[in-house]
Amino acid sequence: MSTQLPEATLKKRLSLGMRTFIFLALICSSLAAWAQPLKVAVAGTAHGHSTWILGYKDKENIQLVGVCEKDTALVNRQSKRYGFSPSIVYTDLGKMLDAVKPDAVVAFGSIYSHLEVVEACAPRGIHVMVEKPLAVSVEHARKMEALAGKHNIHLLTDYETSWYPSVAKTVQLALDSNYTGRIRKTVIHDGHQGPKEIGCGPEFLAWLTDPVLNGAGALVDFGCYGANLMTHLMKGQQPIAVTAVTRQYKPQIYPKVDDDATIIVDYPDAQCIIQASWNWPYNRKDMEVYGEKGYIFAPDSKTLVLRQGNKVTNRQVTAQDIPVYEDPFKYLADVVHGKITVAPDGLYALPNNMIVVKILEAAKESARTGKKVKL
Repeated sequence: MSTQLPEATLKKRLSLGMRTFIFLALICSSLAAWAQPLKVAVAGTAHGHSTWILGYKDKENIQLVGVCEKDTALVNRQSKRYGFSPSIVYTDLGKMLDAVKPDAVVAFGSIYSHLEVVEACAPRGIHVMVEKPLAVSVEHARKMEALAGKHNIHLLTDYETSWYPSVAKTVQLALDSNYTGRIRKTVIHDGHQGPKEIGCGPEFLAWLTDPVLNGAGALVDFGCYGANLMTHLMKGQQPIAVTAVTRQYKPQIYPKVDDDATIIVDYPDAQCIIQASWNWPYNRKDMEVYGEKGYIFAPDSKTLVLRQGNKVTNRQVTAQDIPVYEDPFKYLADVVHGKITVAPDGLYALPNNMIVVKILEAAKESARTGKKVKL
């Protein structure tokens, strides 16, 4: 009796075997990619926070492959201070991207330059993380959103408060555990004594205090935190109106921009009050969340004060208590490698930060006209 398999059966088995081989090859390829450090390039170094990546120590997760900065004197000083090779320094963004072929770019120039970075990176399939906020205007943000969608790249926005265990725990308690009940009011304070007062470098001050390059003063610099956090707490819901008042308490230091802003963001059944200032007597990033049955106060990155009725609890919270990325570049690497998925209303997410820019633009218009701006 012949043991030869029918031709159709043989082809079917070969096809199944080939599919299995391809599937296993893809799995192995993905695992290999996960094991490799993310190749990251820096676009602009005039932001004071660029030191976080220029001096980055976790070489297993991030490999710095390129630095683009037009101010050669600045980048030469940074090269000597942080130890990256002058051979990876470029003055032209496009040439750097083509030469070093990064997986992702982190933008540490002016807020106005974020659009230029996305315009260069998106068509090349390079993911982008910008420093907060996403853009100087809704017009810029929409162009960036369209480019990211067309070329299927991640476009993330980094905020310091996204790294805070206290923020992650506040969100979990308010939304998942229903500790507060329905959120009715949130009060968020952000800022410091002023960028010049705390010692920001001249290259940072040059654009941070420019109404075009930064979009405004304290209103944008620190108002974006509250808009980002409230959008997350409201699960991505867009507000219905924004009212804002800005002040210039120190026109002799900041003649072109506001140095203090109060922004009221209205929702159908909740309200957020954002107080952003370069006039606080100390550095602050804190948040108060009031609900129908409870209150949460996060005065710093690891402290919570909880209250229901007369019962008050003080507690410390760390990354061991609540999952949170305390390193934004590790978060970027895990997103690009497909280890985690970005929720649309997440703090880094593009949909969230499109709403943030809308709130900021409405706040600027309200401050200019003295009227409430409806969204």
